[in-house]
Amino acid sequence: MPIPLSVLDLAPIVEGSDAAEALRRMLELARHAEALGYRRFWLAEHHNMAGVASSATAVLIGHVAAGTRRIRVGSGGVMLPNHAPLVVAEQFGTLATLFPDRIDLGLGRAPGTDGLTMRALRRHLASESEDDFPRDVLELQAYLGEPQPGQRVQAVPGTGTQVPIWLLGSSLYSAQLAAHLGLPFAFASHFAPELLLHALQVYRTTYRPSARWPRPHAMVGINVVAAPTDEEAAFHFTSLQQRFLGMRRGVRGPLPRPVPTMDGLWSDAERAGVAAMLAMSAVGGPDQVARRLTRILEQTRADELIAACAVHDPEARLRSYTLLAAAAQASALPQAA
Repeated sequence: MPIPLSVLDLAPIVEGSDAAEALRRMLELARHAEALGYRRFWLAEHHNMAGVASSATAVLIGHVAAGTRRIRVGSGGVMLPNHAPLVVAEQFGTLATLFPDRIDLGLGRAPGTDGLTMRALRRHLASESEDDFPRDVLELQAYLGEPQPGQRVQAVPGTGTQVPIWLLGSSLYSAQLAAHLGLPFAFASHFAPELLLHALQVYRTTYRPSARWPRPHAMVGINVVAAPTDEEAAFHFTSLQQRFLGMRRGVRGPLPRPVPTMDGLWSDAERAGVAAMLAMSAVGGPDQVARRLTRILEQTRADELIAACAVHDPEARLRSYTLLAAAAQASALPQAA
């Protein structure tokens, strides 16, 4: 059985455009992914970033779910320390009530923003920290589960919806917690691949089966830029390279236009740093992408892959996902045993 493929989107705002256009393109991509047979379309919570329009994640999930018919829609993820668990339960319980069996709730423990914005987001959670994350996950699970005798606070809608919860992370912490709670785990290797293999090993070897997930289930995040030729794909990939270069320099903004070459734009150290952050990327023509995906699956034994494609040209982005789906099908990328 071919490996399930999903889409991770941040509703990128590209140079020369705006948030309204980004959100229109987001829904266009979701419909395109659904037609191609992608399993999930996830949106990631970020704040105070001029190049990302997915801050109101639950709102966008409802918009995408209403504009599609079958594809699962969810968060990759909601940054739980920014929110009271009851509010998240009510939001995703409402989504699950409106769109039954189509909503996923991926949870992260990072703020998804800078320190100043984090404090602005958490004014109502003055005592909260990432150390409260396990407790908050359990509280959220309880709100979405069946009501218990004497339970005085319930999520309405939410109670009994059993929205699937995933834990997301880029370190060993969430891998350990997901294993302990018997939850599926998604690793953010599309931007922080260093601990990927170690985290997957920890997750699988310490996994405690749960009723819903009797076996560990791991999703791996990758960057994909597929084009008719390796050269064209490399050209579009320079937008993402420029974005990560800006992140290293503390400069953020709209997704840059591609450039013919990155030579002269970065130092050798910066080039190596960006390459390390983007190590889990499949960039090239269909054959090159298929070979790279095969290698990633051999390394990770992932149960699913979720692909981010940050390119400036929206038509090139749609085409990239078309070529990715075709490459996966043509090479019959196997699902992990």
